[in-house]
Amino acid sequence: MTSTLRKIYHVAAFSWYAYIVKSLADRGGQKLPPGIFVYGGPWKYLTFLNLLLQMLFFGLAAVNDLQPHPDSMLKRCKDFLFSVFVFPVGMFVVLLFWSIFAYDRELVYPATIDTFFPPWINHAMHTFVFPVLFGELLMQPHMYPRTKHALAALTVVGVSYLFWIIWVFLSTGIWVYPLLGLFSTPGLVGFFIFNMSVVTLLYMLGEKLNHHVWSKKLATSKVPYGHSVLICGCYLRLRDISPNCRVYKWEEMKKNRLCRLPSLSRSPTPTDVNRHTGALMRKCLRRRGCYIKKGHNVCIVIQQSAKL
Repeated sequence: MTSTLRKIYHVAAFSWYAYIVKSLADRGGQKLPPGIFVYGGPWKYLTFLNLLLQMLFFGLAAVNDLQPHPDSMLKRCKDFLFSVFVFPVGMFVVLLFWSIFAYDRELVYPATIDTFFPPWINHAMHTFVFPVLFGELLMQPHMYPRTKHALAALTVVGVSYLFWIIWVFLSTGIWVYPLLGLFSTPGLVGFFIFNMSVVTLLYMLGEKLNHHVWSKKLATSKVPYGHSVLICGCYLRLRDISPNCRVYKWEEMKKNRLCRLPSLSRSPTPTDVNRHTGALMRKCLRRRGCYIKKGHNVCIVIQQSAKL
């Protein structure tokens, strides 16, 4: 039932965003207010780019639901996209737009636009993103990358967008958003730093919410989402609730003293593993960059494999 509901949700969300993007594209040929689609068209607006981002993600999620393998490359790409870009950027668009709109709508969404874009499109672009994102958080857990990698990716994308809107201004003499024309150069720098700080906090909020919603259920599931799997002497895959995957050959594990399991002439059993792994293993893993949340024990699961 849960799997079916998730598939329906992803297809519905993808269809919704595709419809919104098509509706905006259909209005591109109309006579719009001056400066709206001059130079760069809708591609200079973060709102439009966010719609494309949301549509791309839910399209990938819908395709991933058809994958038989639960840990495919597509799933990892989908989770990276959601955790690093889709959730923080989507929430940022909603939060910033309505904050500025409440202060003075002319600075971000002039009243003249209402003639061309009815209120339902405004809410589709700037309001409904919020519940759709939280619905996705409740549908399934997501793998979060290491924080420094996520923030590096966010910074690259944020700086790229900054250079893009500055280029548009230098080419046309018109800021993408009227609000930007009110700032001096130092003020613009401060404003962009503030925005990047907000996006960073939203990324961290998404990670906390993901952990809060799923940690208890995952900890009690038969095969937890955050788990370590030892495939009979071949590989050890290590994760936590907000996992950073590392895969080690068993020989490398023993050589690097990641595990104190003695040499055995047979495949290790659960008893062997539980007896010889523990705090030392977790400490070594943390030292090698595999983060394990404090208070969460590593769960070792023995699985038989035909590829030995």
